[in-house]
Amino acid sequence: MRIGLLTEGGYPYAAGEAGLWCERLVHGLGQHQFDLYALGPTGLTLPLPPNARTVRSVRTGDVTGPGTGPEDHAPKSTIERAAFGENRASRRAYGRRERRRFTEAFHALATGLCAEHDETSFATGLYALADLARERGGLPGALRSDDAVRALEAACRAPGARRTAAAAGLPDHLAFADRLERALRPLSLDWYEDEALGAVDLCHATAGGTTALPGLLAKRFFGTPLLVTEYGVQLRAHYLSPAVADRSAPLRALLAALHGRLAAETYGQAALLTPGNAHARRWQEKCGADRDRIRTVHPGLAADRFAEVGEDEESGDPATLVWVGRVEPAKDLVALLHAFAEIRARQPDVRLRIVAVPTGEPCADAYLTHCKGFAAQLFPDEAAGAHAVGENPVTFEELGGPEAPTLEDTYASAAVVVLSSVVEGFPTSLVEAMFCARATVSTDVGAVVEVIGGTGLVVPPRNPRALADACLALLREPERRYRLGAAARARALELFTVDQNLAAFRGIYLELLSHAPVRHRPGDGVLFAHPAEAHVPGSWTHQAVTAGTGAPDA
Repeated sequence: MRIGLLTEGGYPYAAGEAGLWCERLVHGLGQHQFDLYALGPTGLTLPLPPNARTVRSVRTGDVTGPGTGPEDHAPKSTIERAAFGENRASRRAYGRRERRRFTEAFHALATGLCAEHDETSFATGLYALADLARERGGLPGALRSDDAVRALEAACRAPGARRTAAAAGLPDHLAFADRLERALRPLSLDWYEDEALGAVDLCHATAGGTTALPGLLAKRFFGTPLLVTEYGVQLRAHYLSPAVADRSAPLRALLAALHGRLAAETYGQAALLTPGNAHARRWQEKCGADRDRIRTVHPGLAADRFAEVGEDEESGDPATLVWVGRVEPAKDLVALLHAFAEIRARQPDVRLRIVAVPTGEPCADAYLTHCKGFAAQLFPDEAAGAHAVGENPVTFEELGGPEAPTLEDTYASAAVVVLSSVVEGFPTSLVEAMFCARATVSTDVGAVVEVIGGTGLVVPPRNPRALADACLALLREPERRYRLGAAARARALELFTVDQNLAAFRGIYLELLSHAPVRHRPGDGVLFAHPAEAHVPGSWTHQAVTAGTGAPDA
């Protein structure tokens, strides 16, 4: 089977959780051919197995001008090689008919975003723009034109428009037109050809939103089925983004409408949705996804690296709490420090290790500095050096440093692993702790309860007292702690391994292809494009294939 794998800002150009998942998928399903289509930042390519190749890659900044990402040494698409010049030429070549087509299509799309109860105009305008882009070699210049801004303004002021959209001024229209052009850049790519996405059997988008847009167009142009895997819903991420709070109310409403309409169209057209957890599934259903076409597939993590720690019942300091993750306000380390102050007051020998996973984001450094300052206020004697080295009850460490060289070492030191977030998607750190047979205390956010499943303690978010009580309960009851840790490890090995993830997608690929119409391509040499017999070893394989072509048996 030939899979068109659609990625954004990840595989095959970057590591990280999304890149690792794609890498495991491609390596684990070696019987299938993967054609990689990458949007977003590009750079050095990760090693690819023989069954994968990078067919198209594009830095999204290059679609309308000079790229802003790192140097890319991978193959570039035509639209990337000379995007700015070619598309400006395309815009100059627009005649009266093309301009009218663009204006009508863009107005329909804008009406679908601004109107309160219009469920169809967005899709109508989107596909009309896609048809025009395919014929004219792209349209990024048109999306930034005065015609686009005027059409957007007219849609905002039309009868039936949302109140917030009607209140938008010219700065809001210009800002939204810029964001809309960025979201619709995939329309201008040269991926929609018979030798590109037109040649794949299935499009697999590794996220929703803009990442899935090429899959929507492949379905429209070639009838290719679309599979969408989401471990974090794009609409939810938009609502939680700190940048949204700085924008005006009309602009926030227009951006939310864009993400919502694009999500609804993606969910409506996808042959199957595979959210990574029930929390993401509920968001998809709220956006209009048909629950009959949703199947939860938990992400697969590498359990082998934690096997030694999980099987060692003697490891772990009975008075150590460990927190691991990205340092950001959503993790609510301030509440964790409040809870730890209460824990220390009731059990003075307890220590807390805060191990930060490097992210390279400036906001992480600012929040980390704030948390260190707050810890110094809570424990002034220790911060001032009144105690000997090593007695400071709170340590701030970085994963990969001398104190926390690996995740395995970090979890091995813990009696209890703590998660204090107020916002969380799929809690990877909890699954890692479960592989290590560690008892956990977590806040009830995101997919935490689904992941823990009764093998750890769960408390309300923003409640330091409840967090402290739960941690003390496990610290003071070692037998209960060991029992919960063993149950957590058994649950993680059953649900969250790479093998179970690969088995799920292996079956899903075959299921989707079995329901898709067979398309004969010139040169196949067989009556059917996908003869199942050709993939089954045995002496009768050649006979089955030649029988399909009408040739005599060997």
